[in-house]
Amino acid sequence: MNLFADIRALVVETLNAMMSDGALPQGLDLANVAVEPPRDPAHGDMATNAAMVLAKPAGMKPRDIATVLADRLAADPRITAAEVAGPGFLNLRLAVDQWREVLRTALTQGADFGRVPTGQGEKINVEFVSANPTGPMHVGHMRGAVFGDALASLLDFAGHDVTREYYINDGGAQVDVLARSAYERYREAHGQEPQISEGLYPGDYLIPVGQALKDRFGDSLLDCPESEWLDQVREIATDAMMGMIREDLALLGISMDVYSSEKALYGTGRIEAAIDRLEQAGLIYEGVLEPPKGKLPEDWEAREQTLFRSTAYGDDVDRPVKKSDGSWTYFAPDIAYHWDKIDRGFDQLIDIFGADHGGYVKRMQAAVAALSGGRVPLDVKLIQLVRLFQNGEPFKMSKRAGTFVTLRDVIEQVGPDVTRFHMLTRKNDAALDFDFAKVLEQSKDNPVWYVQYANARSNSVLTRAEGMGVDVSDAALAGADLDRIAHPAELALARKVAEWPRTVEIAARAHEPHRIAFFLYDLASDLHALWNRGNDDPGLRFVQDGDPATTAAKMALVRSVAVVLAAGLGILGVTPAKEMR
Repeated sequence: MNLFADIRALVVETLNAMMSDGALPQGLDLANVAVEPPRDPAHGDMATNAAMVLAKPAGMKPRDIATVLADRLAADPRITAAEVAGPGFLNLRLAVDQWREVLRTALTQGADFGRVPTGQGEKINVEFVSANPTGPMHVGHMRGAVFGDALASLLDFAGHDVTREYYINDGGAQVDVLARSAYERYREAHGQEPQISEGLYPGDYLIPVGQALKDRFGDSLLDCPESEWLDQVREIATDAMMGMIREDLALLGISMDVYSSEKALYGTGRIEAAIDRLEQAGLIYEGVLEPPKGKLPEDWEAREQTLFRSTAYGDDVDRPVKKSDGSWTYFAPDIAYHWDKIDRGFDQLIDIFGADHGGYVKRMQAAVAALSGGRVPLDVKLIQLVRLFQNGEPFKMSKRAGTFVTLRDVIEQVGPDVTRFHMLTRKNDAALDFDFAKVLEQSKDNPVWYVQYANARSNSVLTRAEGMGVDVSDAALAGADLDRIAHPAELALARKVAEWPRTVEIAARAHEPHRIAFFLYDLASDLHALWNRGNDDPGLRFVQDGDPATTAAKMALVRSVAVVLAAGLGILGVTPAKEMR
């Protein structure tokens, strides 16, 4: 049950009737008609912009449309009042039984309450993390991992067929650097002094790889030239790093459906085929790019190159796919990889990049648009930096990693649930501060604790009611006398529960899982506020001694909140707390 969608359907049905009987011109586009909570709850339960968005195309005054619409909506038994406000906004008040019915629906549907059919099985590929396999995951990767996993869960909850995918960047120069770094640890395993020169990876995490190389090859590689050991060491070191990355992801409760290898694209003809497809469309040519202003990008050359005409699809400049020496640029295998995703039948692609890849967005969207004929959209989400603090002071770097704070450093200190929730308390394109002391603080200012406390409090009060003989099963509570939920404060909490399906729909459409975290905080705040009001007004206490019927009704409200909290936390990948210590 999505009450906001139901009332919007009523508004649209009424507008269509107005067009049929001549109260409005025929053929008006109703796509932008919205029904949402008013900014000020005192104005009503819902508000619609219908008259405002239709006035210009209808050639009418907004208030004239709103007045007729209000009269017709008021005839529906779900609407108790329809009031025109300002230049033509329409505020609606709903019958109280509508909010009570939401509670029954939440209890009846349980974990499925709030699932919306908007996805309709659409196949979406969410590619995230995709860190170079050169070491353990750091805190920047962690934010992208949490965001990507939560977004995938949100889209699944909204009815999409979602695939989580990791693109292993194992075809570039960085894996050669990894191999050389691991070789130095191999030398170290034989008692020699490692030569960790500038540009190599200095972290201690490669020491076990060096030992593994020694166990496998003995000393046979010590006096060999690089050309003889590079390929073998690179493969072993890359596999070891991917094993470490999989373990890191598992610490966050993340499991990928697909791992795709960049290296696997080379020598298969896939890159050539993708570029040939673009060439057949007249989008590949030989040319010399103008030098860019400011810092020169690494793929720019002051000589003729093979270029992709990405400006035909909204990019700022055309992009090289092949260097003047005949080798592929970094862009070329990425084109082939995205073509592979298109060939696998995805209806929509989502890439999650670090903020430093912002310059890559337009060219990648251009390539996908060209390869799919504009059929498959690509949404790129950029993840801003995480700034780590301990009691307000910058957090020290990890010796094990050599240059950065690892995901494991964070998980070991605060745990996966706190980590995941806090990583979603800001929109993905805004920087996020992570203070180890504050994220463990037990206060309203800590959203992780505040939401978990609401769930634990719900669990506690349900246990108490059960102890006095009230059947607190969902089936029993759904049949309770909910007319006993009548106080404005209780109905306000029921209204917040009713917003859950709408929140899911909006968050999924915008690809913004942080909206779920925000909603859960607001819902928790409303529950805590009602609890606190019970300290002054005994009639608002959740457990009414000697009145099991009223207690059961109040338990229906509390349990409905718990249902939503559990669903929302599930989307975020956080385990609901049954009790707080």
